Amino acid sequence: MVSARDPAIPEISVRSVTKRFRGAVALHDISLTVERGEFVTLLGPSGCGKSTLLKLVSGLSPASDGCIEVNGMTPENAREIMSFIFQDPTLLPWRTVAENVGLGLELEHAARDLRKERVVEMLQLVRLDHVARRYPRELSGGMKMRVSIARALVSRPRILLMDEPFAALDEMARDRLNEELLRLYAEQKWTVLFVTHSLAEAVFLSSRIVILAAHPGRITHELRVDLPWPRTAETRESSEFEEIVTQASRLLRGVVMA
Repeated sequence: MVSARDPAIPEISVRSVTKRFRGAVALHDISLTVERGEFVTLLGPSGCGKSTLLKLVSGLSPASDGCIEVNGMTPENAREIMSFIFQDPTLLPWRTVAENVGLGLELEHAARDLRKERVVEMLQLVRLDHVARRYPRELSGGMKMRVSIARALVSRPRILLMDEPFAALDEMARDRLNEELLRLYAEQKWTVLFVTHSLAEAVFLSSRIVILAAHPGRITHELRVDLPWPRTAETRESSEFEEIVTQASRLLRGVVMA
């Protein structure tokens, strides 16, 4: 049996995967490898299957054909090392911030002291310990998303699957949370598979961008983002950043127009 922490195998391996819904092909012959510690973003037009691919990797939906492994395990067996962050924070309005963050540990019947310790740790990590006793209705959109991230991190995952988590935020809030996410990524050393429609967000966050076309969903290009780390607000002002955004835009435009 392969160890869940074996560094010699890919973190995520998708091989010749096809997904059908009621006879319609949503994804066709997808092959993708994500190494440990990579930040890979899926980019493409609506209907190309980005979110579907994320769900296949998470084990929320089965592949119709092909093979998916997460550190040598099936997605179902690897759920303990993965967390999924959705576009909507989906916080429970009757629970405080701290209670929302600790929900997963509570459902796992973790000891009360452990839950309390982990919740405090995660709220400090996302810089929300000062609102631990507030309710979701008292928070801004950006704060709600940081609570959602803290809730995903409380189980100490190795892999984050993120489905357009900042799409509903204004540009300034999105930029701030992108910077916050990269701070956490540098500290926690996750592997991240991220979905977005934003070219600038994809370039700012990623070590690699995977571009998909639609009808059926398929991978057409991969673009390595060779920008220095750490990335800051000044990164977005650099000519190198603009060049990669332009290159990604050209590739994406070609996919949409094809």
